[in-house]
Amino acid sequence: MAHPTDVSTTALAGLRADLRAWLAVNRPADWRACATHAEFAASQRDWFRKLVEAGYAIPHWPAEWPGGGRSLAEQKVIYEELARADAPRLLLSFVSTYHAFATLHECGNAEQKARYLPGILRGETWCQGFSEPGAGSDLAAVRTRAERRGDVYAVNGQKVWSTMAQYADRCLLLARTASEGAKQAGLTYFLLDMTAPGVTVRPIHQIQGDEEFAEIFLDNVEIPVTERIGAEGDGWAVAQATLSSERGLTLMELGYRMRGALDRLAALIGETGRTGDAGVQRDFGALTGQVDAVCALADQFLDRRMTGQEQVGDASVVKNAYSRALRAYAALGVRLGGIAAQRREPITYGDLNSGNWMADFMNSYAWTIAGGSEEIQRNIIAERMLGMPREPKGWTAP
Repeated sequence: MAHPTDVSTTALAGLRADLRAWLAVNRPADWRACATHAEFAASQRDWFRKLVEAGYAIPHWPAEWPGGGRSLAEQKVIYEELARADAPRLLLSFVSTYHAFATLHECGNAEQKARYLPGILRGETWCQGFSEPGAGSDLAAVRTRAERRGDVYAVNGQKVWSTMAQYADRCLLLARTASEGAKQAGLTYFLLDMTAPGVTVRPIHQIQGDEEFAEIFLDNVEIPVTERIGAEGDGWAVAQATLSSERGLTLMELGYRMRGALDRLAALIGETGRTGDAGVQRDFGALTGQVDAVCALADQFLDRRMTGQEQVGDASVVKNAYSRALRAYAALGVRLGGIAAQRREPITYGDLNSGNWMADFMNSYAWTIAGGSEEIQRNIIAERMLGMPREPKGWTAP
């Protein structure tokens, strides 16, 4: 990741002005008008290509990559300006540029990095194959099996909630290679070709009309040993590099997007004649502080991670703070929007703060589970950060 070097105030102002001028010309004006998922995917690829060419797509990558080597302060400017301009969120490529990059950069060998990282910038799309029907928040419960047969592994199992897997070229796959000992010790990490024989993908139609997620079925899929990341049994450790990238860089970007989206709530307050309502002012003010806190926590987490001071539980704090702020944002919009906000409007693909209040509201609850449920994150904070006693096995809520 980029090293947090000092950048002058003048240089940051120049970056902001340059990006703002570029966005004024290049930001897609009609990106919310996509009528189908295929149109959305095509618009995402085009937008990503433009950002790569301009040097704004991967500020968190090392300096040898175009637009990489940015300091944390520069990354914040880029995310702030993308949010301010209401530019499309890169849903289709975020696994590629965050998860796949972090995994390969921190754990991949030289040959794997040379083969796959350039492809990401050419538009190669990755998805993530972690969660399963019986292993969502409890990642160590993965049952998909990978059996070594000479120079390949034969993989059988099912993955679920894989973002945009129906458009993916490759997959970051976690599978079980051993059943003895601790559950975490039997996991191995692979790079899966989504066009390999035996791979079947089925999009999941969600309640708000989107198809952001998909199921992946693996039937005797052969993965070469050279496509393994790390040693056999190291999958749990490698997966932590993947997940840390989501809870840091991704949440910093999403936090700034929510801050920019507060303007939609402010406009709604004016449209409904509630500017003088003391209760609305109180709730909007509380939400603004909550969103600012998310941005500050994400900034702090990334600063600690980039300087080697990250502690277990730091990422969980950011994750829970963001998901709660997102729910509060959507709930206030639904409340202020009245009856009109209860209608199911056509979905805006890939946007969490769209002003399509009912879709935003339903989407906000998915984020209490995505990337690790709130309950799991609270356990990590309590047990591994605060040193509290572990939850007794077999305990259930009364």
